[in-house]
Amino acid sequence: MEDSYEKFLAFFTEVKLFFSELTSYLIKNLHLSFLRFEEGKGVFVTALYRQRGRYSRRLMHTGMASLAALGIMIAPVIAQEFPGRSVNPWEIPSTTSVLSASVEDPETTTLVSDKVRDKVIEYTVQEGDTIASIAQKFGIDEDTVRWQNSISGDRIKLGQTLEILPVTGISHKVAKGDTVYSIAKRYDTSPQALVDFPYNTFSNDETFELAIGQVVVVPDGVRPSAIPTGPRIRQITPDAGTVVASGSFVWPTGGTITQRFVWYHKGIDIANRGAPSIVAADAGKVVGAGWLDGYGYGNRVIIDHGNGYRTLYAHLSQVYVVAGQTVGRGAAIGKMGSTGRSTGMHLHFEVLLNGIYLNPLSVLR
Repeated sequence: MEDSYEKFLAFFTEVKLFFSELTSYLIKNLHLSFLRFEEGKGVFVTALYRQRGRYSRRLMHTGMASLAALGIMIAPVIAQEFPGRSVNPWEIPSTTSVLSASVEDPETTTLVSDKVRDKVIEYTVQEGDTIASIAQKFGIDEDTVRWQNSISGDRIKLGQTLEILPVTGISHKVAKGDTVYSIAKRYDTSPQALVDFPYNTFSNDETFELAIGQVVVVPDGVRPSAIPTGPRIRQITPDAGTVVASGSFVWPTGGTITQRFVWYHKGIDIANRGAPSIVAADAGKVVGAGWLDGYGYGNRVIIDHGNGYRTLYAHLSQVYVVAGQTVGRGAAIGKMGSTGRSTGMHLHFEVLLNGIYLNPLSVLR
């Protein structure tokens, strides 16, 4: 009995020694392998750094090719995991029936998407179309259709393909030396209009630099030497601070309205090189004043009028009020400037009613 116990104890000791030695061996070899891997990785990374990305494209292409090859190899294995669902696309019979057809109304109509358009689209002239109806369908003026497609008069042909701009104005292909200022001057509009159009991009958002060859949309632009068929009104505001009937707003400043209220520009721009003072359009409490964040408004003042209305005055060079104070209608709150995302001296003025943007021209008198 004692002999058997001694044999078992000796066997257990040998097994314990075996696993101890095996563990030491594995740890030692894994450690060495790890060190070799780290050393090799260091050499590899150093070589890449010295070459400064010379082989980065090759490595990326090789990696993508390897992933594609791996996918091709394991696809049959994965397919076998779903028995009964294997379909040979070449064995699918083709249908000979017509899914839907109608002969009751042979006319072809074009549905215009409600989605905001961000670029020039093509439209094929349908039966009964006119320049006026096409312009109305896409929410632009007739001159925009004519100028973009080099049409004189109102003559268009059935089946003709027309380019349609997303807004009223004109498109321009940037040439060497062009800037937002020179383009705006050429097409008799405001450079701020080019900057505010959300789908015009710039090589440098700080200086509004343009890339040669890119196409920009010039909102409200007029083709050089062209005579617009419709009147273009440049409204001059009344003197700032004019008091009107109770419940309406006075003009916040004097100058020229260079940009009106559209879906991507939720207010109006009033420009004046004299940099006049800005006044409160109505009495209320200042709820924001100064450069509140890094947003494009720059220095701005926000007034809560206590009746659901709020007004915003942006791009100010100076702010005369602080948050929390109350101001009367016509009280000076700042000075016109060009801070934030601005191309020149002007005021950006917004009116909100219960959080909904209103066209300021509908409440100013």
